[in-house]
Amino acid sequence: MSTETQLLPFRSLDDYIALPRVESLALSPDGSRVVLTVATLARDATSYERALWSVPADGSGVPTRLTRSAKGESGVAFTASGDILFVSGRPDASAEKDTEAAQLWILPAAGGEARAVTRLAGGVSGIAAVATKSDTIVIAADLVPSADGLEADAEARKKRKDKKVAAILHEGYPVRYWDHDLGPAEPHLLALDLSNLTETVAPTPPLAEAGAPTPYPPHLPRPRDLTPRPGRSADTAGQVLAPDGRTLIASLRRPEQRSGRFVIEAIDVETGQHTTLFDVERVDFEVPAISHDGRRIAFVRAEFSTPSGPADQELWVADIDGGNATRVADGWDRWPSSLVFDADDSALIVTADHDGRGPVFRVPLDGGAPTRLTTDDFSYSNVTVDARTGALVALRSSWVTPPHPVRIGRDGAIVTLATPAPLPTVPGSITEVDTRAEDGARVRGWLLLPEGASAEHPAPMLLWIHGGPLNSWNAWSWRWSPALAVARGYAVLLPDPALSTGYGLDFIARGWNAWGARPYTDLLSITDAAEARADIDESKTAAMGGSFGGYMANWIAGHTHRYRAIVSHASLWALDQFNGTTDNSWYWQSIFSPQGMIDSSPHHAVRDIVTPMLVIHGDHDYRVPIGESLRLWSKLAEHHAEPDGTTRHKFLYFPDENHWVLAPQHAVVWYETVFAFLDQHVHGQEWKRPELLG
Repeated sequence: MSTETQLLPFRSLDDYIALPRVESLALSPDGSRVVLTVATLARDATSYERALWSVPADGSGVPTRLTRSAKGESGVAFTASGDILFVSGRPDASAEKDTEAAQLWILPAAGGEARAVTRLAGGVSGIAAVATKSDTIVIAADLVPSADGLEADAEARKKRKDKKVAAILHEGYPVRYWDHDLGPAEPHLLALDLSNLTETVAPTPPLAEAGAPTPYPPHLPRPRDLTPRPGRSADTAGQVLAPDGRTLIASLRRPEQRSGRFVIEAIDVETGQHTTLFDVERVDFEVPAISHDGRRIAFVRAEFSTPSGPADQELWVADIDGGNATRVADGWDRWPSSLVFDADDSALIVTADHDGRGPVFRVPLDGGAPTRLTTDDFSYSNVTVDARTGALVALRSSWVTPPHPVRIGRDGAIVTLATPAPLPTVPGSITEVDTRAEDGARVRGWLLLPEGASAEHPAPMLLWIHGGPLNSWNAWSWRWSPALAVARGYAVLLPDPALSTGYGLDFIARGWNAWGARPYTDLLSITDAAEARADIDESKTAAMGGSFGGYMANWIAGHTHRYRAIVSHASLWALDQFNGTTDNSWYWQSIFSPQGMIDSSPHHAVRDIVTPMLVIHGDHDYRVPIGESLRLWSKLAEHHAEPDGTTRHKFLYFPDENHWVLAPQHAVVWYETVFAFLDQHVHGQEWKRPELLG
């Protein structure tokens, strides 16, 4: 196959969105196989369909497809006996009528067809926890607040549907989250005992009396509500079942006016009794894990940040009843993104951002220092421990390699597992760049270079700023792919300025309560370092970013004229407006002082904008509401439009998209518009309106 053919997926947006994607994995109890969730483009190219695939966990063999349905599958997990659990909206042949609500399904290890094991009117949100030594599982599902049982929930939903009522009555904050409205149903954790689940010929249920609620199917295990009348308290920050399935350790939200904190509670699965283990004012306790012997728990403890600085995220362990709580890895200021117990329970296996990568660490419980288990340039996720051998399985990726499954041996040796999603050849090359800021801090990033970039043929460059802002450019993103720009001849700089994670608490603090200060100057400094290279054309540089990256794009627009074009996606523009309309207003107000919010708001510099801007926003973005870009667009017109109303700025609006713009056909339009805008202002080409924009 020629290099040209291999790179075609990144030169053709239609081919790019058609690449299959590995999204998650689960390891079987005996450690012999891994089940992957793989997304593929639907036939009409407007959505993705998901299926489960099995691959050997030792690196041998070939992938085997396990499921095939029009609705797709997700949320895979194994039962203790090796059966596969997943969530799907596929039709249930044993139900009276097909509904759109997703249910929990089980695919027996012994073979046979998958079958549904729930029939909740509102469906199943996900698999919350699975016991490793019993047949108890916990699912997440939404029930309406007035319902006192599953039948009442179904009846209440039917009445709303029949009357076409969409109104929601809120009695607390928040009312929206990221891209969806909250309510009228509330999140619950429901326990299921699968030990008596047998395959039988279910009798046809008798017709219910007129007006009587339809009973929950008696041949299915009846879910037990572990969080009755929860409000929003069952919006968890993680939960895990003890190996015997008798205790659920959950990080539950405790509401407080406009905010809330996460506390850790132990829930008796049989009785539903709650016992609070950790609850401290202005402290979150999150992502609990349980040891393989069921005797200890681990969790992340994080005090609330304030305008004076960011708080650390600490690793703690305790007995299963909350006793003998001890901090481990004291003084280690990397922030855990996931944690599980090692096979022998003597350490934690932790992932964390680190110097532009996302390694796997082993954190001893005896007070020893954390050690890196992976030393490559990849980031790791979905890390699972093989309790028999101590080996790990995980997904890994980098900016030049999409997520793919691997096995990590005790000696750190990595074996790539089979995958039904072959890794594409990514165009160009990747290198690391760094510089020193005025305060002496090292600022680094990744630089992707197109084929042929040289002193004789220097490449134009895109400064691509990450969101967050507590984030790092260290892992593949299907939505934000710099490889698409590299395939079109652009170099792409992916920097980690002040506020980025993986460089220690002091590095984050450099930009705290002053987003327009060192984060901005760090970006200018590393742009200088990249432009000093002979293979970069410093006269053809543009800047772009989304979310916080969009904020920085707006700040750059009002404070320097060095970039030839600026793309601002889902951006924060006026912080006084944003902090009261976002879905979590308390947090943003808590990390800024009043003066810091004023000083950090880009909208004050609108009169100084000279660079052409492409503004992009989705109307279903509730984290950064559409009002930010509407106000920015209004001000650009007020101060910079011609007398006849024409302007060189542009506004790409998606009425039915969210913070990221996820529908594949819309992602294509997004990239087509961005590249047309950049080509116009970076290369001086004639503006070419994307065909699908009419």
